[in-house]
Amino acid sequence: MTASFSLERNPNPASEEARAEIFANPGFGDFFSDHMVSIEWNGDYRTGGEWGEAKVIPYGPLSLDPASSVLHYGQEIFEGLKAYRHADGSVWTFRPEKNAERFNRSARRMALPELPPELFIESIKQLIAVDAQWIPTGEGEAFYLRPFQIATEKFLGVRPTRQARFMVIGSPVGNYFGTPSPVDIWLSTNYSRAAEGGTGFAKCGGNYAGGMVAQIEAENNGCKQVIFTDKNHGHAIEELGGMNVFFVFGPENKIVTPELTGTILEGVTRDSILQLARDRGMTVEERRVTLDEWKDGVASRSITEVFACGTAAVIQPIGKLKAKGFEIPNAAGEGTNGEITMAIREELVGIQTGLREDKYGWLTQLI
Repeated sequence: MTASFSLERNPNPASEEARAEIFANPGFGDFFSDHMVSIEWNGDYRTGGEWGEAKVIPYGPLSLDPASSVLHYGQEIFEGLKAYRHADGSVWTFRPEKNAERFNRSARRMALPELPPELFIESIKQLIAVDAQWIPTGEGEAFYLRPFQIATEKFLGVRPTRQARFMVIGSPVGNYFGTPSPVDIWLSTNYSRAAEGGTGFAKCGGNYAGGMVAQIEAENNGCKQVIFTDKNHGHAIEELGGMNVFFVFGPENKIVTPELTGTILEGVTRDSILQLARDRGMTVEERRVTLDEWKDGVASRSITEVFACGTAAVIQPIGKLKAKGFEIPNAAGEGTNGEITMAIREELVGIQTGLREDKYGWLTQLI
């Protein structure tokens, strides 16, 4: 499917001075560019429908009827990816086709219309074409893209929406956790992120909303993130509130991450790390890792590094795991990032920013 995009320019774009002030301290997701993409859908989830006119319009508030389905039944999905400006001035993004595939998996799970992958990617290109000046160039900085879809039908009956809206907004961002130093995480024992047969594999807001109370608990215990386990399988590690997790078994030159069981998000960064680890000659395993294995592995020095990954933070070393009644120390050593963690991070960021060879064709040029 090909689509032409109409353009309505923002009559009051941010000045160069305003952008410069934002770029001096972009944070993460605090500021937004001048425009956004909008495409509306009408139809019936069972029999099909059509996507309407594709538009690039001024960034601004949405007008929704109070009875819109998204506000009552949470029918919505989203994605996250980044645009990077390379040294020659060109702009690229990383594996957007994987985000498009996951977006449609999420759509199917949430009974929302699928978006043709080529339209997903073209939407990103169109936004970048008009807002390229919003891409920061500092170390660790990028332009974060947030495609999302919401149910907009005015209807209080419980059934899939017959109207939806796909949008893309963008935000200049810095490093999610600041510098990549170890972050302590909290073990949630009172809450679960997802369950078998649920929406754990879908990137929908409900998964994140359900973890907010656990995140507060983590912060109250001096941690920046929370991690969840599957109590039905020996407290198998699942993922953090919004990131996948990896364990490095140094003596065995092995890297392990929890297998995809339907309760874990299939991360694009996760998939990329698995390939980069294979390139390094490491043994790669996707399997259940229990809390006891983590605890015993760090104690015996068979587990030598633990890190989390995701689009926002890329790769983040994990320090201590704190829990009620016990604590697992930093596998790499107090205050240490971990040699393999940082080597893979450097290679991945290097590919994304054009400083390393892209052997797998992971980059897509936007302009």
